[in-house]
Amino acid sequence: MSALRPLDKLPGLNTATILLVGTEDALLQQLADSMLKEDCTSELKVHLARSLPLPCSVNRPRIDLIVFVVNLHSKHSLQNVEESLCHLDAAFFLGKVTFLATGAGRDSHCSIHRNTVVRLAHTYRSPLLFCDLEIEDFRATMAQRLVRLLQICAGHVPGVSALNLLSLLRGSENPSLEEAL
Repeated sequence: MSALRPLDKLPGLNTATILLVGTEDALLQQLADSMLKEDCTSELKVHLARSLPLPCSVNRPRIDLIVFVVNLHSKHSLQNVEESLCHLDAAFFLGKVTFLATGAGRDSHCSIHRNTVVRLAHTYRSPLLFCDLEIEDFRATMAQRLVRLLQICAGHVPGVSALNLLSLLRGSENPSLEEAL
């Protein structure tokens, strides 16, 4: 099981594939189901994994976007994501990785401080999204956003690339982020 590389497979015709990585199986499945309900001009494929590395498979499609889901109520969730990051090729961090923190709505129950996840995303120069996936309306909105991100990362939106989107998202970051860290 070697490092997962973004371009080790040929792209499928009009196909966009996302990999959701996290320890919360039920939440990942609900998010995947919400994504599959969205209108998408491409054939949408959603794969779930508890962690990386993935088993070697000749039949695995090219992965266009990886979303690491961190549950702020579980230190094991953060540890799992940190260990999984070691199994990604550096080229994935050029716009094809996103972090999603869930459970931020109930601060009193959080085992992980939000700044810890902010630092993680900042370290890997990747976008960070916050969403309480347990609430259906929030999950549906996040599914819409992820489908749009996936279409861009798969190259199905003319004039916008994953790297271009990453630079736009990075340009909207709080300029004092370095000072806070």
